[in-house]
Amino acid sequence: MTTVLKFIHLAAIAVWSAGLLGLPFLFWQRRGLAAGAELDRLHRITRLVYVELTSPAGFIAIASGTGLIFLQATFEEWFSLKMALVGGMAMLHVVAGLVMMQLYTAKGRFGRLSFVSLTLAYAVLITAVLWVVLAKPQIDSNAFAQQLFSPGGLGRWVHQSFGDTKMPMP
Repeated sequence: MTTVLKFIHLAAIAVWSAGLLGLPFLFWQRRGLAAGAELDRLHRITRLVYVELTSPAGFIAIASGTGLIFLQATFEEWFSLKMALVGGMAMLHVVAGLVMMQLYTAKGRFGRLSFVSLTLAYAVLITAVLWVVLAKPQIDSNAFAQQLFSPGGLGRWVHQSFGDTKMPMP
């Protein structure tokens, strides 16, 4: 069961990552196209990649990864870092959807700086996730958050950081 789930997880990550890296290139193709058949074709292709390939692959990658968490009981500091990086990938996935919504309007554009920065952000996050998973670096959480991981530590940190302000109840 675990082997099958790992295979599904890795395949989904591969498709998700490839889609994320390909989307900025598809967005970049928008430049110079006026309204017409070519722009409509590009829009359909971009929507296909985002809606029908990349988004389901991201969902399957996260869902299968969640299943693996419970099957393998991976509760180490490097794994927390991996989850934060995957959260960044998910947020940038949403950014791609927002870009796509604006890009195919009459005044939509995707400049060179946007292309480079979005592609670079995807590449850095994907590479960082792969490095963390393969290297499994030893991270000592006590070095930077000594009491945070003890029982009640988060509550103590909130009170120390923000004081004893009472939150209004709805």
